[in-house]
Amino acid sequence: MSEKHIDEVSGVSTTGHEWDGIRELDNPMPRWWVWTFYATIVWALGYVIAYPAWPLMTSATQGVLGYSSRGEVRKDLSAADDALGAYRIAIRDKSVEAILADGQLRSVAVAAGGAAFKVNCVQCHGSGAAGSQGFPNLNDDEWLWGGKPDQIQQTIAHGIRFTKDDETRDSLMPAFAEVLDAGQISQVSAFVASLSGPVRDGSLVAPGKTVFAENCAACHGDNAKGKREMGAPDLTDAIWLYGASEQAIVAQVRAPRVGVMPAWDARLGETAVKELAAFVHALGGGEK
Repeated sequence: MSEKHIDEVSGVSTTGHEWDGIRELDNPMPRWWVWTFYATIVWALGYVIAYPAWPLMTSATQGVLGYSSRGEVRKDLSAADDALGAYRIAIRDKSVEAILADGQLRSVAVAAGGAAFKVNCVQCHGSGAAGSQGFPNLNDDEWLWGGKPDQIQQTIAHGIRFTKDDETRDSLMPAFAEVLDAGQISQVSAFVASLSGPVRDGSLVAPGKTVFAENCAACHGDNAKGKREMGAPDLTDAIWLYGASEQAIVAQVRAPRVGVMPAWDARLGETAVKELAAFVHALGGGEK
């Protein structure tokens, strides 16, 4: 065994490691550090005994204290549910309009409705409720069936053209390809398009107005402002569910596309439907 090298300056032996003429001193670790290290070992052993630690096939060792993080979460959720219990009872027993008039209830209902919207409604209406082609924007002031709290609740609860619910909203635009010829369809489409923007052939507008009066005014009104009680949209604005171009309007007049919204009352319950109605109404387009 070779003799240990002693550093000439410090008088401390070296470890034998050397690099580029530099040697490492073999100083002992500080006692406080050594005892701290031993303490961490003891603490780790105690933790393994007291708390769940060792993974098993389908679970882990339970620990003598019986602690469970999932159990803690369940307690927290249960406490939160208990705290909200009184509010949910009030929401259940009041109308949506009364809920919105109560500042505290409104906050709770809108928050709960927002959570329900993210789970059940964003697939069609989008995460920001702005909709897309075929799915209405819930942020604007245009409502096919009305934007008052009770009207929104009715729509959410019973759906639109949902055949499994007897109280569903129902409207059906006929396919005018079976009623009007191609020229008349082009004329009425030009007239409708002219109500919210320029058209390619202005000569079609006047005869199109006549076609509209004879075939469309019964549902959309003489002024084409629509009739909410029938679910007939306003044709004078720039909001279109299936496209605003003349070509899109022609397609809709020929063979109308209609959407189906499910009834949520049976799925979510009356309280959740009221919360959803409060949330949708609070998006900015709701009416008093």
